[in-house]
Amino acid sequence: MAIGATSRWNGFRLISVPITHTNSLGWRRISCSYLFHHPLETGHNGITLKGKDKLKAVQLITRGKAGVKITDLDSVSLPPNSVRLRMLAASVNRVDLYMRDSGQGIRHSLPLVMGFDGVGEVLEVSEDVPLEIGQTVILYPYDYCGHCRFCLRGDQTLCISAKIFGEHIDGTFREEMVVPAKSVLPLADGTNIEHAAALGVAYLTAWRMVFGKGPIEPGMNVLIQGAGGGVSYAAMQLAKVAGAQTIVTTTGSNKLKHFASLDVDVIDYKAERVKEAVLSLTNGEGADLVIDNSGEASWPGSLRSLACGGRIVTCGATTGGNPAAELQRLFIRQLSIHGSTMGSFGEFQSLVRAFQMGSLTPMIDSTYHLSQIEEAFNRQEHPERLGKVIVNIS
Repeated sequence: MAIGATSRWNGFRLISVPITHTNSLGWRRISCSYLFHHPLETGHNGITLKGKDKLKAVQLITRGKAGVKITDLDSVSLPPNSVRLRMLAASVNRVDLYMRDSGQGIRHSLPLVMGFDGVGEVLEVSEDVPLEIGQTVILYPYDYCGHCRFCLRGDQTLCISAKIFGEHIDGTFREEMVVPAKSVLPLADGTNIEHAAALGVAYLTAWRMVFGKGPIEPGMNVLIQGAGGGVSYAAMQLAKVAGAQTIVTTTGSNKLKHFASLDVDVIDYKAERVKEAVLSLTNGEGADLVIDNSGEASWPGSLRSLACGGRIVTCGATTGGNPAAELQRLFIRQLSIHGSTMGSFGEFQSLVRAFQMGSLTPMIDSTYHLSQIEEAFNRQEHPERLGKVIVNIS
């Protein structure tokens, strides 16, 4: 065994330690193997990395900013068909703020560990789970049943007993996490952890909005409202990958300059009328697809910017949920409106594959440590934010 080399035996680690001693020929260095107890333990599937007894987590104790606390949680046992992860990174999503401030309409109870998506390292697996200890995996944000009619047709987002991490059940802002094995995907060695951590909610949501609610073809006109946010920025990237003529709305000098450098058409929604600008950019046709997660504030411009037969896909209502329907416009111009929430496991696999092939690189605004969660949430709300806010947990 080479000096400093290690090997494993029966839950211990053998380390070859260099020892210097003297003899009649003078000083010399030799290698000798010593048996050390190592923080490994034998689990269901052989040797596993041992987790901590007390684990840091971001919990929502009560509603409001003051209700977000960093707490110590006990480690939990590993049920069948599960995997224990050491969480490496996660991202902040607007829905984190919604859960903090309201949570209305979502079945949950407090306290609740926050965080929806993330990347982790496998510490332990249940018997027959085909993952390796130390492997890096990305979390699919759903715990789903796998046998209802929606799961059987491959749309886990509609599962009748679906539970979303950080919303219905404890989430990812924690040092360790036990999740169903069916809710993780292995990542390739050398994957950028922060970029991968941005995929689970924002990029998966954008993937379904762009590709899952109707075919998008090269040359189509696509309008993306409020492109500085995580979902909208992701949608802009995906529309470009698909070869669409991509139009974005944003405001503020820094954001306007940023998008102007990306070979997309940019509309300043505070200085221009969105409908007229879109018609001008599309030779009077309008947009075939509009991505809108703002709601009331942007809805009139979104609806009136559509080409005949066009569609709006919406995943949010941050500025209000009751815009004017304009039914006459809908049926006369044969427009359609689609609601969308994240994406299926199959869509998640496609997204991760595209990411690992280098087809897209998530836009990272800033990175904070788990202990800086208040600052991370503040940045998520800042009007100058551009892209994703990442929480480094490792």
